[in-house]
Amino acid sequence: MSTEETIAALDRGEIRVADKVDGDWQVNEDAKAAILDYFRIREMETIELGPYEYRDKIPLKSGFEELGVRVVPPATARYGSFLSRGVVMMPSYVNIGAWVGPNTMVDTWATVGSCAQIGADVHLAGGVGVGGVLEPVQARPVIVEDGAFIGSRCILTEGVLIGERAVLAPNVSLTGSVPVIDVTGPEPVEHRGYVPPYSVVVPGTRAKDFPAGTFQLGCALIIGRRSEQTDLKTSLNDVLREYQIGA
Repeated sequence: MSTEETIAALDRGEIRVADKVDGDWQVNEDAKAAILDYFRIREMETIELGPYEYRDKIPLKSGFEELGVRVVPPATARYGSFLSRGVVMMPSYVNIGAWVGPNTMVDTWATVGSCAQIGADVHLAGGVGVGGVLEPVQARPVIVEDGAFIGSRCILTEGVLIGERAVLAPNVSLTGSVPVIDVTGPEPVEHRGYVPPYSVVVPGTRAKDFPAGTFQLGCALIIGRRSEQTDLKTSLNDVLREYQIGA
């Protein structure tokens, strides 16, 4: 496919930047390369929509009624992203190459970065920042699997993978190198760039020695598991209350 055809296919949801194949996420490098080419070949243009004026290289997404998507002004989705049926965008932003699954809520001031893959029945709470990963083309984008609940002001970058139905408390900040430490057993178990399915995660710190002294560095703590029987609509407050932690 040409660059234009690839971007159009991404916009229609016919292809994705990353797909789960036999349990593993695989990156579509050709799709990511096409997005980079699209930026190079597009010219700046003025886009006027009612009282709003934009000036950019990438058109805005359209056809929300046909898609069955609710978009609350001034939410913005760029052409080349895909929104599944039942998605709700409060005033928020979805970038090119991103894929958002059915019945997912992108709450107020949440951002879904370029190429991010957000599953079905996910709630991205207010102010969540999902980073974009365009280069290198082989790099995995940020992925949030089905049924996850991402609390207010969480930050997910550098290809972090959030397993299905995981719950992140507010202000959890994850990169590819931030330790995610399971403290539910007799010994800590450490992950990097990955939150296992059904995990309940809160912000934490751990001590590290430096020449100038011992200081606390940020990490994330897995403090429990979300029950498989827990309804997907159960609020973050309810889940954290089970572990006596306020949201």
